[in-house]
Amino acid sequence: MRRHLVPAALLLPLTLLLAACGGNSAADTAGAGTDGKGSLTLNVGDQKGGSEAVLRAAGELKNLNYKIKWSTFTSGPPLLEAVNAKAVDIGGVGNTPPVFAAGAGSKVSVVAAWHGTSKGEAILVPKDSSLRKPEELKGRSIAVAQGSSAHFQLIASLKAAGLKLSDVEVKYLQPADALAAFTGGKVDAWAVWDPYTSQVLETKQGRILADGDGVVNGLSFQVAAPSALKDTKKAAAVKDYLERLRRAQDWVYRHPDAWAKVWAKDTGLPYEVALASVKRTNASRIAVAVDKPLIASEQQIADTFTELKLIPGKVDFAAFVDTRFNGGLPPSTTTPRVYKDS
Repeated sequence: MRRHLVPAALLLPLTLLLAACGGNSAADTAGAGTDGKGSLTLNVGDQKGGSEAVLRAAGELKNLNYKIKWSTFTSGPPLLEAVNAKAVDIGGVGNTPPVFAAGAGSKVSVVAAWHGTSKGEAILVPKDSSLRKPEELKGRSIAVAQGSSAHFQLIASLKAAGLKLSDVEVKYLQPADALAAFTGGKVDAWAVWDPYTSQVLETKQGRILADGDGVVNGLSFQVAAPSALKDTKKAAAVKDYLERLRRAQDWVYRHPDAWAKVWAKDTGLPYEVALASVKRTNASRIAVAVDKPLIASEQQIADTFTELKLIPGKVDFAAFVDTRFNGGLPPSTTTPRVYKDS
């Protein structure tokens, strides 16, 4: 499959968004090509093994009367910087990157949401670590991608254990660098998301010290550029794209093994790792409305980062959502699906 580069210049403003980030927050050097046909092009930001892979596996990239041009990013924050720069019209991220983007005054709008379990959001420790409970993390070094969903999960898990972020030594690293630091013994723990969680567990390189289930909201989003939403034709393409994504997620729930095979091939993950991640996280997601409870939950995340002075000022998260694509979707508080072995 042909790949195209994401211009590095688009990522320079990210240093303002994530000033304390010590890791590599640049986009991946690879992004898929183009699907569909027609005069309109929807520029979609993606993460490896993300929207493009699941849409293709579910057969939802057929009969497109517009083009989708894909760009792949290492995580949510740089993807949203590209949305802000209008290089990307829409893209998928976790629950925390939109908060940081809002805090930076970025031009982004949350247009769709999914609710899943947070078991894949975990604080991992090496298998031979002496740490047995989160309370023991005090004074220890923890790798995490700043502005990622794992960042808030770390904060929330520490709080549940009676600790503050200042009680630990945070190392801001993107997943590839964090994995190297974790396996190389350079950090005591790693806060991350699936499939990295499943990768560490299945390869027996570590174990879960704490996960995000019951601690964080389990939401993930599609976030669009307001400029794209103001374009009538692009807004129609966004609506169609979101409907395809929702159908594809339903397909994942019905065909977890088939999706795991595709996902493994797309990401290079072993099949066992992909399947474990599907069972733990991916198959649980259900499309939900962008509603008031969702906004309130995200506002809590924003307020937490503001209090920690990781976001410069008060964020009104309600100003960064667009509810026009809700349709008849269930509330954001709807219980995630439970994967059951057949």
